[in-house]
Amino acid sequence: MTDRGEVITYQQLDLATVAFAQNIDSRCLVFSLCTNSIGALVGYTGLINHKHVPLLLDASLDLESLRKLIDIYRPAYLWMPTVLASQFAGFCPVYDDWGYVLLKTSFNCQYPLFDDLALLLTTSGSTGSPKLVRLSLSNLEANTQSIVEYLQLDQSERPISTLPMNYSYGLSIINSHLAVGATLLMTASTLMEKSFWSFFKDQNATSFGGVPYTYEILNKLRFFRMGLDSLRTMTQAGGKLSPQLHQKFAEYAQSAGIRFFVMYGQTEATARMSYLPPGYALSKCGSMGISIPGGEFFLVDDNGIVIDGNELEGELAYRGENVSLGYAECREDLAKGDENNGVLFTGDMARRDQDGFYYITGRRKRFIKLFGNRVNLDEAEHLIKDLVFDCACCGSDDHMLIYVTEPNRENDVRQLMMSRTGIHHSAFSVKVIAEIPKNESGKTMYSDLMCRVI
Repeated sequence: MTDRGEVITYQQLDLATVAFAQNIDSRCLVFSLCTNSIGALVGYTGLINHKHVPLLLDASLDLESLRKLIDIYRPAYLWMPTVLASQFAGFCPVYDDWGYVLLKTSFNCQYPLFDDLALLLTTSGSTGSPKLVRLSLSNLEANTQSIVEYLQLDQSERPISTLPMNYSYGLSIINSHLAVGATLLMTASTLMEKSFWSFFKDQNATSFGGVPYTYEILNKLRFFRMGLDSLRTMTQAGGKLSPQLHQKFAEYAQSAGIRFFVMYGQTEATARMSYLPPGYALSKCGSMGISIPGGEFFLVDDNGIVIDGNELEGELAYRGENVSLGYAECREDLAKGDENNGVLFTGDMARRDQDGFYYITGRRKRFIKLFGNRVNLDEAEHLIKDLVFDCACCGSDDHMLIYVTEPNRENDVRQLMMSRTGIHHSAFSVKVIAEIPKNESGKTMYSDLMCRVI
């Protein structure tokens, strides 16, 4: 059900996916430009159920980034909102329904796809990077069943969409609730809009998911006084929630009889790897919890040796059936097999307490999460260097610091990052410095950046 009054039953959804998929000639790659709508849902389920390979992208992705991905991967079809089709006049429309249209491209679709490849998701889709995560149907099914089990989902659930379906967290909510025959409440409205909360209350939503920024907004909106009688469950992932907000929402949930799940995951593991059971939300405040059913965590040192003791820091690694096949960076990579063999080294540093609960302590690789969107700082630098001669990016979750050496370009850089990522300008600070500090090998010395501001 959507906030525009559109309704589709499970039986109608099955029929719609068949009608959609019969317009696609053979197993191939399809770009699906996603909105929180029935049209996007029909495309996704139709492609997955009929063994085609969708790449899920945000329908608001800027045209330059989208064309870049099209040039690299040459999909056989595009499934997109009808209002966007005029930008691709060279492609042929072959089917339309639910406000979406299927465009057949001019590319040769006779190229190998790995037999188990079922879905492609972006890693840091915010910068239009061609690096994709390759997922199998087994990955999707394993993660979906684990989530259904630990969240104890059933047909009575009515989750409301707060995240885009092309984002692995948002997609996991859709997959897990479809698996139990629940009612999906789909809306493009944001938490800041009155229409969102009207839809929430009118349709008796039972749950929602959010990234740390979501909970920061809720805190400012005086969420605790809203009187959402139908709400049963809140979930949080997409970055570490501040200990203060974690405690505040955990206390509220406990007093209101609501289940509050803090979770941890990566697209490379389909979605979820851990959850903090609600009963521990306060006593283990700040923890990412324990592994999901069927999964296993372990810590390794700099030499890759497993760390057995507690309260020792190491890189967090995970083993489970939901670990992806690997990455793709070009069309030819879609023929690759399983390169991970069920093991993922997350790039996050963590420690394990005496009760087996894990706590993230930092990042080993140069990634940050901006309002739930994972951004590769190195990729961001490459993007900005198309605009300025030299730059350096660093920061922490929800705040990127961008250093440039050219005066009066701060606003240009900020506008570039906003347009290419779709992330609010408050996430970016641009500073002018005399030079980017480098070592003798020409590598940026990020630890020296803070003292160079002029």
